Amino acid sequence: MSKQLGKHLVKFIFGLKQSLGRGHRELMTAASVAVCVLLLRSIGLLQSLELAALDQLFRLRPHEAAKERITIVSIDEASLREVGSWPIPDRVIAQLLQKLKDQNPSAIGLDIYRDLPVEPGYQDLVKVYRTTPNLIGIEQLANNKNTNVSPPPVLNQLDQVGFNNVLYDPDGKIRRSLLYWHINNQAHESFALKLALLYLKSHDIVPKTAASNPEYLQLGKAVFTRFRSTDGAYVGADARGYQILSNFPKPLCRSASTEPCVYRHVSMRDLLANRIPKSWIRNRIVLIGSTAPSLQDFVFIPHSSRLMGTAKPVAGIELQAYFIDELVAAALEGRPLLRAWPKVLEYLWIFAWSYLGAITSWRIRHPTRVLLAILFWGLFLCLSAYWAFLSGSWIPVIPSLLAFAGAAILIIYYIVYTQEELKRSKEFLHQVINTIPDPIFVKNGQHQWIVLNEAYCQLIGYSHESLIEKSDYDFFPKNQADVFRQQDELTFLTQQPQENEEEFTDVHGKIHLIATKRSLHKDAAGNYFLVGVIRDITERKLMEEQLKRTAADLYRSNYELKRKEDHMRYLAYHDPLTGLSNRKFFAEQLYESLHWAQSNNLLLGLLFIDLDGFKQVNDTLGHELGDRLLVTVAQRLSNSLRGSDTVSRLGGDEFTVILRAIPNIQVAAKVAEKILGTITEPIVLDGYTTKVSASIGISVYPINSKDSEALVKQADHAMYRAKHLGKNRYEFA
Repeated sequence: MSKQLGKHLVKFIFGLKQSLGRGHRELMTAASVAVCVLLLRSIGLLQSLELAALDQLFRLRPHEAAKERITIVSIDEASLREVGSWPIPDRVIAQLLQKLKDQNPSAIGLDIYRDLPVEPGYQDLVKVYRTTPNLIGIEQLANNKNTNVSPPPVLNQLDQVGFNNVLYDPDGKIRRSLLYWHINNQAHESFALKLALLYLKSHDIVPKTAASNPEYLQLGKAVFTRFRSTDGAYVGADARGYQILSNFPKPLCRSASTEPCVYRHVSMRDLLANRIPKSWIRNRIVLIGSTAPSLQDFVFIPHSSRLMGTAKPVAGIELQAYFIDELVAAALEGRPLLRAWPKVLEYLWIFAWSYLGAITSWRIRHPTRVLLAILFWGLFLCLSAYWAFLSGSWIPVIPSLLAFAGAAILIIYYIVYTQEELKRSKEFLHQVINTIPDPIFVKNGQHQWIVLNEAYCQLIGYSHESLIEKSDYDFFPKNQADVFRQQDELTFLTQQPQENEEEFTDVHGKIHLIATKRSLHKDAAGNYFLVGVIRDITERKLMEEQLKRTAADLYRSNYELKRKEDHMRYLAYHDPLTGLSNRKFFAEQLYESLHWAQSNNLLLGLLFIDLDGFKQVNDTLGHELGDRLLVTVAQRLSNSLRGSDTVSRLGGDEFTVILRAIPNIQVAAKVAEKILGTITEPIVLDGYTTKVSASIGISVYPINSKDSEALVKQADHAMYRAKHLGKNRYEFA
């Protein structure tokens, strides 16, 4: 059980280490590529590509059903020819505004600079200005007053002016819009925002601060996130004023025209001639502006992009229509606004794609399959970006593609490099090990043989071709292959040489005992090889087993002799009936005890004990019961003494006790009294209750004598005196 547990533990640790090592390689590659991509992005080298990718998302998005809330009164070439001059006289503008006013639009936006009178008809125009509260004029703001374009004075007094400044990206396109601009601590609203607020007012929607962030504007269902200089693909963009990323609508085309889909247009000439249905004006936002090519009021927006052909600009008045429609749709319908991810989330997204590219190449490895995987994941990334874009999120596409492809290519290059190095290493190892007579094998990290010498093939009996790129489990019994695998994994895990004795079965079914030394080697590309050198120790093991059996036999013989010797020694020093020490052992112990007492200046007591009434029991009940009586008395004597005291049977019913290291003679007397009390207790033998007593003689070293024989004689004489004085007593010498 413990072996199995250890085996599984080693396998788990080795697998974990391999996984961490492989993941470390992929992680380092992914991190390096991601850092390089982020560095390129941070200095702006990817900005134009990312903005172009964003334009394609705008171009590919589905058309949106037009809400018919905006109508553009275009000053086209035909209208200019009919008027006959530019700028258009104030009287014509006044007539145009009056006709629009009579048809009850929600708001009117005049996207024409009228800072100076253009006679004739200036007073007529002023009168219309004063009587049209839903009219908004334009101005152009600048920090330098010399570059300003002032608004119509009357509209400025009525606070019916909005700025129409636009923000150009480095490629000349407009992808952001301004809502507010502060000059000299005075807030100015944009032309589009002014008109949108007029329209939303009829829907009871007014501007307020967002609950999520007091710095943001909220209109109805929409919170307008303020643009930062590094949002999305931008690097150090001008973020002054209250800017937002414009999520330009894509109105549904009304016809199969090849022209871009735009809002409803009516010409100024047709409006003045009353050829326009009132339904196109009533309750709508009406914008008046130039669409004539000769006036050159055109800009480029994301919709202008084309995969093939020349980009087509839109008129400035159409740009304002896009801005207004975006604001109104977001406030009324909750249409998504375009927002960039936080930078941390963008970095994680780019790193994730870099890591995906690394692990895709590492795990697939086959060049064609890797290419297909790159195409698949690239398409998946584009679809993910498109889906996120439809939801209003602008996520990095170009950096993610570059990180994914870069990491995948680096890993492919690494794999090709390692395979080339592996090929060279195998050729070199094969040349080297074939010159060595010992069996040698080389395995890769998958435990497959990649190089074998002839000696190894001859040892196990299989051909070189049948063994290459195979494993132990293909040729050896499972129990043997398990041992090989465990030792291989241990070498990979510790990266230290390992030596182990094993057995294997060759092609003929013969079992060999081998000693295998395994070591780990690494080539220039980082490929690890396990090299095993084998010694056949079958004969040596057989000799060792024979020696072990001989040694075991000798050990058993010696043990038996010692056991018999111990038994003989026991018999020589112990009484066979009672198990007490005999006369010989008593004499030796008395001699040694006297020498020890003399060396340590201690007293020693000797008790000579003879049973009273034993002969009568022996004659009456028989020798067998007499022997049992002696055994019982011997046990009682042993239980009455200390572990350091020695009780012996000299023969018959005579016993002696050596009391070592007694402090005074009274101790000997107390022991004698205890013995007398113990012996006189009744003894039951086969239903017969017998009772004996004892006579005890006591001699003490060195009081009575310093000689062992003299002490014994004096204790013996004292015992006889006790018998003559009445028995069941003790007497001192």
